[in-house]
Amino acid sequence: MKWEQLFLEHGRLRPSWRFFLAVVAVVFAYLAVGIILGMASDLFHRQPQHLLFWANCLMLTALLAVFKILTGLVEEKPLGSIGLAFRGRWKTELGIGLLLGVAMILAVAAMEWGLGLARFSRNSISAEQVLVGGAYYGLLFAVAAANEEITFRGYPFQRLVEAIGPAAAVAILSISFGLVHLENHFHTWQSTLNTILIGVPLAVAYLRTRTLWLPIGLHFAWNFMLGYGLGFPVSGILFSKTLLQASVRGPAWLTGGDYGPEGGGLATGVILAATAYLLFSPSIYISEEIRDLALDAPKSAQPQLAGGGASPVASTDSV
Repeated sequence: MKWEQLFLEHGRLRPSWRFFLAVVAVVFAYLAVGIILGMASDLFHRQPQHLLFWANCLMLTALLAVFKILTGLVEEKPLGSIGLAFRGRWKTELGIGLLLGVAMILAVAAMEWGLGLARFSRNSISAEQVLVGGAYYGLLFAVAAANEEITFRGYPFQRLVEAIGPAAAVAILSISFGLVHLENHFHTWQSTLNTILIGVPLAVAYLRTRTLWLPIGLHFAWNFMLGYGLGFPVSGILFSKTLLQASVRGPAWLTGGDYGPEGGGLATGVILAATAYLLFSPSIYISEEIRDLALDAPKSAQPQLAGGGASPVASTDSV
């Protein structure tokens, strides 16, 4: 085998190498943002959690810049090709994600309430604080959801799908998604398992639409309704300026305990049900506009494909 064949396929870098290149770029971006956040904390004498929103905004900017470079130079496509194009069914997919995320957490909350494991009461803070909290948490959860979906279902995941196929790529990135949450407070083996599991429907949502709008909507709605709407802890983090406050009792293996419902068995069942819906619902599919944008080969590769050969990503058209 020639050295060129080890690195190149159809005249461009192999998907596996593009995946590793993307991982290195993402790690570098996270490290750079972490350094900047540390410097800002020292400069303004504020704790890092007080800069959480701005840190997420900076991280989103860095990720978009990294993937803009990679899609432009390596893929010869616009940034929207990673699933962020405002075309096709993007509004519908975002709406489905929002509704599904809300339905999932409300289902968990309803089961906890019905079993006598959770009670909900109105937060005693002022109406102004509730509104300010809603605006702040809405923006925070929206940016954070975009960050995590771009990182774990965006460019690196998509290149891994090309390299080793959808099933293996979903497994690897979902496990990685679960492991990065090990730094959260009150985590357990069950919360880690659920976090790995939730990575599956989020990945399926991308694979069946080839956009990130549905997973971003689902991710945001789950966290926002969980933390702000119902007053549960979100992955071990409890917020104060919420609409409702949740009082939970009962076994942690069922409710998730201090980690929140994401660490409990009731959430596991809901995640599995959502996965089945995303896998088989006829309302979720790739629009023709997105198919052309996300799955077509770059211009430089078209001559090699013109003789009837298949696109190197055509086999990943479905889950």
